[in-house]
Amino acid sequence: MSEHLQNTLTSMQSRHEVLVEEFRGEFTLFVKPENIQMILLELRDQFSFNVCMDVTAVDYYPQETPRFHVIYQMYSMPNNIRLQVRTRLDGNSPRIDSVQHIFASANWKEREVFDLFGIHFTGHPDLRRMVMPQDWVGHPLRKDYPLGYEEVQFTFNFDEIMINKPHPKD
Repeated sequence: MSEHLQNTLTSMQSRHEVLVEEFRGEFTLFVKPENIQMILLELRDQFSFNVCMDVTAVDYYPQETPRFHVIYQMYSMPNNIRLQVRTRLDGNSPRIDSVQHIFASANWKEREVFDLFGIHFTGHPDLRRMVMPQDWVGHPLRKDYPLGYEEVQFTFNFDEIMINKPHPKD
């Protein structure tokens, strides 16, 4: 671990109620959802984590508390260091404050998480679907979303697939 990352993690633990976990040399900072803006602002301004590379989420259904993790992949260009920041959200009406005013790159990434997971980013200026059509019902990356698939055709099931496959009329 670099000295800069060690100082960052030590300082964050001493000043805030955060949990640090290490897995295979990568460090994750677990924060409370209500502190996400404050923590990311501090990481940007005091510890030079100046790039928000990604915002994504994970669904741990059927677990309800916490059901979702919102994940921010942070990068410090001057120090060439990565840090993952995670926050846990309940499954009932998941909400978290938007950080797009802190990192402009989070704008579309938050919209994507909203569209595919249904996590609402409070304070986002243009929170609407961007991947799925506007009239789409549900959020496809949630684990309780119904699966829709077509059986893959192989030589052993060719006849069965061809019976059920729609064909154009002659």
